Amino acid sequence: MTILLFGITKDIVGSSTLSMPDAKSVKIKTVGELKSYLASSYPELTRLSSLAVAVNNNYATDDVAINSFDEIALIPPVSGG
Repeated sequence: MTILLFGITKDIVGSSTLSMPDAKSVKIKTVGELKSYLASSYPELTRLSSLAVAVNNNYATDDVAINSFDEIALIPPVSGG
């Protein structure tokens, strides 16, 4: 499973993509489980005021099912001016 990272999420992880090992991907079945895994692996993500997840170019709620073939993106809060 590959996760695309943007903005501050890219800075926190240190890369524009994050590859999940297949063993972990199998255990992660929903967006909510993915967010929990990422929060435990990258605690600074929990400090963001919001963190949206897109699955296959659509914003997804925590109960949306995911699999290793989905395109997943973490979308941090956007500041404007």
